[in-house]
Amino acid sequence: MNLDTREPVVQTLGVLEAAALLRELTAGLIALTDFDEALLALVRVTRDAVAGVRWCGFTALRAGEPAGVAASDEGLAGLDDLRHGPDSPAMSAIRRREMILAADLDREPRWPAWTARARDLGVRGVISAPVDIDDQVIGAINLYAAAPDLLTPQHQLTAMLLAEHAGLLLAAVRDRSRQLTLAGVRDASLLQDGVVGQAVGVIMTQRGCPPAEALDVLRTAASSLDIPLREVAERLVRTVSRSRDT
Repeated sequence: MNLDTREPVVQTLGVLEAAALLRELTAGLIALTDFDEALLALVRVTRDAVAGVRWCGFTALRAGEPAGVAASDEGLAGLDDLRHGPDSPAMSAIRRREMILAADLDREPRWPAWTARARDLGVRGVISAPVDIDDQVIGAINLYAAAPDLLTPQHQLTAMLLAEHAGLLLAAVRDRSRQLTLAGVRDASLLQDGVVGQAVGVIMTQRGCPPAEALDVLRTAASSLDIPLREVAERLVRTVSRSRDT
């Protein structure tokens, strides 16, 4: 029996490639707290991992206004930057909330100004997929090809999976960033507390460490003793005061 299995094999390879991309993205972004750094990692990993994609970019909006771009190759950053004009595949994807494909820019009537710039830079095909990040930030990931008709339905599937996964990862990055900011505010407030500030000063003197590290020492002690942080600080200050009095 002569069965043609080429198509299932191609589909399987495409699924494996997409899975490998998502794993690599997760590993690269899982610990990041800087949003711009995460965007740059996202576009570079995508460019290197997806066959047929020569460049990759990301367009971000915050509260409906341009909020930055990331480009795998600096020379193409202007294609993702809405400050050069809102008429682009990325903006179409964001507005319509659907994937945009332009397989051959030489035959593409949409976004004439953008298309002319893209062709001048060597771009001949693009896929833009909308990315939902959180209530404030949305965007689009843009996959660029250097030859016409290179971007296939498999690339569209990869872009769809990538956009979904990237949205989750980038949302987590923004959440970690917010948590660090809140922690910094809480730390500043604690250090302004008289007794906690005194205890931190004692630890800094004893250990020769910065305030943040000294505060972590207090937190560790409070957790180990299962008592409030302020009580640990009061005990330490009382102990030091008694030793000075004797």
